[in-house]
Amino acid sequence: MNRTVTIGYRASAAPPHPIRQLGGALAEVWDRRRLIRYLVQADLKKKGADTLLGNVWWVLDPFLQMIVYVILVSVIAARTQPDYPLFIFAAILPWKWFTSSIGDAITSVSSQERLIKQIQFPKLVLPTAATVAGVVNFAFGLIPLVGLLLLFYRDRLSPWLLCLPLIAVVQFVFTLGLGYLVAALNVFYRDVGNVSRHALRIWFYLSPGLYGPEQLRTLAESHPTVAHLMTLNPFYALFQAYRAVIYGSTDGGPAAPDWSGLAAVFLFSLAFLAAATLVFKRLEPAFAKVL
Repeated sequence: MNRTVTIGYRASAAPPHPIRQLGGALAEVWDRRRLIRYLVQADLKKKGADTLLGNVWWVLDPFLQMIVYVILVSVIAARTQPDYPLFIFAAILPWKWFTSSIGDAITSVSSQERLIKQIQFPKLVLPTAATVAGVVNFAFGLIPLVGLLLLFYRDRLSPWLLCLPLIAVVQFVFTLGLGYLVAALNVFYRDVGNVSRHALRIWFYLSPGLYGPEQLRTLAESHPTVAHLMTLNPFYALFQAYRAVIYGSTDGGPAAPDWSGLAAVFLFSLAFLAAATLVFKRLEPAFAKVL
């Protein structure tokens, strides 16, 4: 049963300065790094035990999603895009990492009611562990990507592929910030999980995952405001960066990421992470009372 609880409590003392609170949060995460590692390992083992194939699904699932979208776009919609399976896979892989991390982060605090009430520890480690576990799963997803490139698209291999970890760092910072925010809000509003499934689905369709920037330029001719708002989406720059290093250009040649766009997303993600951390720390004292 969903519960909705009003966020409101009176602190016994004035909250610390935001800079000091951010430093304290960073110190808490670092001091509890062994606990985070344990939680990550426990999360991976739990997910692997829940299904017959375990973590192998992180290899199979991107392939299955790719096949669905290839049939939908290439066959039913009859749109042509060179090497479209690799084109769409370059977006599916990071998006699966993002959605699974956010889904795990949403329930990372609310699902640990007994632990929170029995043991005193910084609750920030819970969404942190959920997000870090997503990085490990993302690494599993790189296996089918390497297979696609080596077996079918060797002509698209380029040294730019070595920049993949840099792009992943930018996505991780953004994901961590959003994970902190939804984890805290879900303690008070249990509808966050239900809303997130629909919001993430719409988010993907509004991002250039199934299509490229050419379609957005066409949209800009009739709806310039809508097209401009879509380019402000962090995953516009992220998908373009992933696609540049994995897929390259439309003509098959190597392509460099848009470093300026990626840097803008990184700076925004850092500010967003700081703000989300402050929100989490301000709400943290009320978690035990609500759960």
